[in-house]
Parts: sequence; C-alpha cells; structure tokens
Amino acid sequence: MHSKDVKMEKSRLSDIMHERVVIPGGSPIRVKWNDFPHFTFPWHFHSEYEIVYIMRSRGTRFVADNMEPFEEGDLVIVGSQVPHYWRNDEHTSDRDENQHVNAIVVQFRSDFLEQALTNYPELGLIKNLLEKSKSGVFFEKSFALTLEPKLKLLYEEKGFNRFILLLQILNEMAGTKKCRQLGTGNNEVIPPDVTDDRLKKIINFINLNYTDKITLEQVASLSGMNPASFTRYFKGKTGKTLVQYINDMRIDYACKLLQNTDYSISRICFETGFNNLSNFNRFFKERMRMTPRDYLRQFMK
Repeated sequence: MHSKDVKMEKSRLSDIMHERVVIPGGSPIRVKWNDFPHFTFPWHFHSEYEIVYIMRSRGTRFVADNMEPFEEGDLVIVGSQVPHYWRNDEHTSDRDENQHVNAIVVQFRSDFLEQALTNYPELGLIKNLLEKSKSGVFFEKSFALTLEPKLKLLYEEKGFNRFILLLQILNEMAGTKKCRQLGTGNNEVIPPDVTDDRLKKIINFINLNYTDKITLEQVASLSGMNPASFTRYFKGKTGKTLVQYINDMRIDYACKLLQNTDYSISRICFETGFNNLSNFNRFFKERMRMTPRDYLRQFMK
C-alpha cells in the first residue's frame, strides 16, 4: 500500500470510529434507555463522557486496551475520546434472551462544569473520577445495583433536576472504592488538545508519517532541538518517549486493520511500519496483553 493510500485508509478508519453525539436543546447531558435485540454499535469514540449500565444482556466489553466479559449489573464510565465497544458473543437470533439489550446510557459533554471542576475543591472527587475514566472505570455489581434507581430516575428527569442528579451520581461513583480502572492508560487514540505550537507541529508530522521510518534526529531537527533536549521535552509533554509514542500509534492502527480488513497479520505488520514480524508481535503483546492472532480471534467471535 502506497503512503498516500495509507493516509487515506487511516482517515477513513478514523471517520468510521468517530461518533458524533447530538445532545438536543443545548443541554450538556443526554440519557438513553436502550432496548433492542443485540448490540450493533461498532468500535468507536466520541468527545463526550459516557456512563453505561447494563440491566440485561451479556457478551464482551472493549474499552481502550481492555477486553473482558460483561453481564447484567455491569457499570462503567468511559472518558472523552476513549474507544469502546459492547459486543454480544452470539448473534444466533434476535429472540435470543442472552442477546437482548436493556441498558441506560448517559452521555455528557467533555466541557461539563469545566471551570468548576478546575477551581472548586468540592468537586475534587468528580474531577479525579473523570481523570481515571481516560482508561475506563468499572464498578462492582454490588455498588452498581445501589445506583440503579438513580440512573433510572435520571432518565425520567429533565432540566435542573437532571443536572443535579447527575452530579450526585458522579459523586457517588467517585467516592466508592468498589471500582477499578480498565485500560493500562497507554491507549490514547486521539492526542489531547494541543496548545503548544511546536508540539502540534511534531504530532501532526508523526500522525502523517508513523507508518514510515521516523528517526529521533529527524523529529528533533523538525522541532529545532538537539536529540537529548527533544527527548526530555517530548517525554515531559506526552509522558512517553518518541519510540513509545510511535509504536502505540502503530499498534492502534494495527487493531483497526484487524477489525476492519481481511489483511493477514504479516501484511498488517509491515503496513503499520514494523520492520519484522517478531517485533510487531512483541510490541502488540506488550500493549494489548495478547497476540494479534488472539486479539483477532476474540474480536471476531
């Protein structure tokens, strides 16, 4: 695949993954009560935070780089721009009782109470919860069941009452110890909002060229720094070395190709910029905690 074709493919897959959430009436909050035969939403992400509570259905939940079973009583919060996907394990029949979905989904804007969360200590717990949600947070069933009446009421409420009730729900979620983070935290598909023009230039260059060979000297020169200074700067801004950042992007792209194409694993290895299959398998397993073949097997069940 030529460089131009790779860039077009990456753009196409980004469009497939990105869900545009429309919250009517200018409200920052949207609450849905899903009731349908089985999950159909693909692997996707959006800027809104999302709470998902499963009252009925079972299958496999994908959040960031985490994959595990879900069933009735499953409650998670997913952060802004975090890819996610709920999948029923068998689509044998629309009448299959194990398939039928009954779930409450709460979506609220990423700038929800932005200034208040930054400046008011009373909202400190909620701020911490939203930070943790960058890799997804799972809540134990015993806690989820206590929250179910309020989630149902949230669906019924409107306006100010819905706003206040969501704060109460988030505060309870933030205060419980019956929870755990899902992903490893090394799973950003979309870089954070970049205000540093120099970093923006670097990220844009990497986004367009990460399937090609990129050297430290090349990117350091682009930023007007020597390699040692650039390494300190980039690690401070992103929390990753240049090699880690590029390999994470390549593995993210490999996951998309595994999900959306019938390419062989060997072809995906070279399409994503790895120079040999051994390196590809090693980095993939480090990042996803399974081999590409196991990932494909789980995803295609």
